[in-house]
Amino acid sequence: MSFLEVPLILLFAVVIPLIVIFHYATEMKKTKGLTAQDEATLDELRKLSEKLEDRMETLERILDDEVPDWRSRRHDTL
Repeated sequence: MSFLEVPLILLFAVVIPLIVIFHYATEMKKTKGLTAQDEATLDELRKLSEKLEDRMETLERILDDEVPDWRSRRHDTL
């Protein structure tokens, strides 16, 4: 082995992988948690799901009034 082979092997086998690992570990710590855009999207989805739930409850009330046994008939067809 030549004089430069040992330091190069150590560099490529130990130092560079450690640098890459620490780099991505710090990047993950920086981006840990939700961004403002993520929170806004989640809030929008929550509002939409509440609106859909209200619509579904309204439809169920209408069906209960119009077709009282719709729930049992639905289960009979399954």
